[in-house]
Amino acid sequence: MTETYVLTLSQNAILLALLLAGPILLLSLVVGSLVSLVQAATQMNEATLSFVPKALATLAVLLLLGGWMLQQALTFTHNLFTNLPNLVLH
Repeated sequence: MTETYVLTLSQNAILLALLLAGPILLLSLVVGSLVSLVQAATQMNEATLSFVPKALATLAVLLLLGGWMLQQALTFTHNLFTNLPNLVLH
């Protein structure tokens, strides 16, 4: 196992984590900002009013993109386990 391989593997793992978490975090940010804007305009400061839409948006993203996310994680894991015998030092 070379340092180049370890760095490439680490870079791919971080990229995959960002790719999988990105849509959920981005939509949660947008929904939270919109709800905060509505709360500021109407002067309704209710904690559950900001939590419920974010939870529903997160659930919607997971329902829409969950299969793709799982496929990406499985592909990464399969490639990692496939290359595992080649990484063992003799």
